[in-house]
Amino acid sequence: MRILYGIYPPDGGSIEVRGREVRIHSPRDAIASGIGMVHQHFVLVDPFTVAENVILGLEGSQLLHPDGSNQRVAELADRYGFQIDPAARVEELSVGEEQRVEILKALYRGVDVLILDEPTAVLTPAETSALFANLRQLRETGKTIVFISHKLDEVLEIADRITVLRRGKVVGETAPAETSKARLAEMMVGRPVLFRLEKPRTTIGEAVLQLVGLRGGRLRGIDLEVRSGEIVGVAGVEGNGQRDLADAIMGLRPLEGGSVLLDGRELTSTSTGDIRNAGVAFIPEDRQDQGLVLDMSLWENAVLGRQEDEDFSRRGGILLIKRIKQLAARLLQEFDIRARGIETSARTLSGGNQQKLILARELETDPRLLLAAQPTRGLDVGAIEFVWSEILEQKAAGRAILLISAELDEIYALSDRIVTLYEGRITGEYPPDAPAEEVGRGMLGDVASAKAG
Repeated sequence: MRILYGIYPPDGGSIEVRGREVRIHSPRDAIASGIGMVHQHFVLVDPFTVAENVILGLEGSQLLHPDGSNQRVAELADRYGFQIDPAARVEELSVGEEQRVEILKALYRGVDVLILDEPTAVLTPAETSALFANLRQLRETGKTIVFISHKLDEVLEIADRITVLRRGKVVGETAPAETSKARLAEMMVGRPVLFRLEKPRTTIGEAVLQLVGLRGGRLRGIDLEVRSGEIVGVAGVEGNGQRDLADAIMGLRPLEGGSVLLDGRELTSTSTGDIRNAGVAFIPEDRQDQGLVLDMSLWENAVLGRQEDEDFSRRGGILLIKRIKQLAARLLQEFDIRARGIETSARTLSGGNQQKLILARELETDPRLLLAAQPTRGLDVGAIEFVWSEILEQKAAGRAILLISAELDEIYALSDRIVTLYEGRITGEYPPDAPAEEVGRGMLGDVASAKAG
């Protein structure tokens, strides 16, 4: 889709629009050909109004007449059923409303084909329903929607036709009435996939992680505990303090106040290395930025954070290369990491295999606490199944697990207890069978009265 939108140049092939071959070298070319795209991460100017963002970048006198643009944007929104105020500032909007602005930007430019890249990844259930209503209305007016998603339930709900890609190739085309979630998943990964893994029965023990009044960055006083044998899921729309929470626990962000305790031991303001040595394993939300050094070999990445352990180095910092390579070879085999060998760079791995390498390295330390932040982001259903099973194995072994995820399906599949995070505050606590709509309200800031049992 990035080739279609002019972000990447094609190596070969052709693009036809309305039966005519077109050459697309930039997003401007794509828009001129009637193709628009809404990316997963929005590109908006927060202090500007909705209308100002919609017309931003267009040439001509309309930029000098905000009242006229307000009216035109209002008419466009009304035509397609978008509930939004053109005069509202983007910084005051919800994530779902920001997405509507991005769609309106494309429609304002007259596109007939609209590409949506993982459009529900940052939406609550209610916002997803509203988006689908808008998409159906766009379809009724003759627009073509390309809906890119790994959420198969949503694909089956919204699509008229489904095309399945695997490793950059089309492996199947079908219609919702002719297929199923299980069949689509098998087409995607080439084997049957389990969507619900059985949670192991464990005895939930004493508190392992305690957060007391945590403040800093977006965090506004977080009180939370995670006990041994328990998975606590933190649900929230992205940008509400999730990364700050993980970074604060790992000593990657200075705190303005509050405490982090592991087994009653104060870890506040402790170095990341000491926190890891105390028994915390970390799966960061950005595996390429925080989890791996992409241009280093797999064996070098396999020992990151432990390179000074006596098992892997001599006094004076001399690495025991042979022993490290033996570790890496074993981890590749145990975690089914598909690679050409331990000498290859981490950059060459697929996203799923990069995540497996991080999992393998972190779980090798026999942690007391596993902190998993967005652990399946960008992974296919097969890799998701693998990551989920590993997390559940940690629960079965009595580990405490803090799961931070924007994927409600993941939160429900794994959690023993759910809390919602909004603008740096915990707004609710729920049992794992709480209605999704109720959890969704907590994700939008409604303080919940429900308590987990």
